[in-house]
Amino acid sequence: MRRLCLTLAIAISAAGMAVGAAACGDDTGGGEEPVEATLVLDFLPNGVHAGVYEALASGAYRDEGIKLEVLTPTSTSDTIRLIQAGRADFGFADGIDVATQIDAGRDVRAVMAITQRPAGGLITLAGEGIDSPGDLGGRTVGVTGLPSDTAVFETMVEDAGGDPQASTVVTVGFGGIQALLAGRISAFTGYLPADAPVVESKGRQTRSFAFDEFGGPSYPGLVAFSTGSRIAGDPELVEGFVNATIEGYRQALEDPEAAVAATVEAAPELDPDLALETFLAYGPLFGAAESFGLIDRGSVEELSGFLFGAGLISEPLDPAGFDAYPGPVPAP
Repeated sequence: MRRLCLTLAIAISAAGMAVGAAACGDDTGGGEEPVEATLVLDFLPNGVHAGVYEALASGAYRDEGIKLEVLTPTSTSDTIRLIQAGRADFGFADGIDVATQIDAGRDVRAVMAITQRPAGGLITLAGEGIDSPGDLGGRTVGVTGLPSDTAVFETMVEDAGGDPQASTVVTVGFGGIQALLAGRISAFTGYLPADAPVVESKGRQTRSFAFDEFGGPSYPGLVAFSTGSRIAGDPELVEGFVNATIEGYRQALEDPEAAVAATVEAAPELDPDLALETFLAYGPLFGAAESFGLIDRGSVEELSGFLFGAGLISEPLDPAGFDAYPGPVPAP
């Protein structure tokens, strides 16, 4: 039997006691076959995923009775599509994408937060005369093609006193870095801790602007999610996945080099130094290790207000309908 100890593990760690998951015992020692499960990442493997690969390397998923397979999507929309089609159990996605899918009537719910703040924003090159998003008037800006990207761009430019209608917006998919370096665009919407280090590794300095510092809400920027039916049908699997993922990220926060080494071993195409730089850049977005994974429903309300105001959802989002996390919610 897989362990049903998520709330206990959180309570123990919140009290500062160094016993963690061991207090729940290991129910996989009786010869029971592990349950196969699949996680689809939000993007190509990089530093932000180090906690997952650390959990795989350390056996945290195995200890929860789970044999986890990690898949890489070919596009952002792949992750949600695979989950909805029942071809994967869990996915990583931006909180905005999960919220808009819920509003559209899709059977998806978050199960934990990976980051407590959004990683998104606008990335440009230093020395180009762009000192704030408001300076992008008359410039060409790349977006991935998701409706939320356009809303992010417009919100940031307006908050900085600019006119987003004065810019030319083009769809670049996952090719924002290449388009920026080639001079085809002046900025693009991307993940600052992941994309900016890649640009700088090519010898160009960047200037980045965070979404939640220019009019955007502070919300769980990256979440793990599943379907409501999967959560209801196998709550032990969901809790085991959350337990192991929390453990992996806590270990990664304690020893980033080891976690990144595990990531590079699984994805040898990664540059080790760049992967470590990316993970460390994500550090401030993870929140406190002792409350890693918790979804603050106040921040979900902030997200809901932004999405409703931008016309991206048809009605305000019920925070209780956004996440299925069984642990306690921290006070605002």
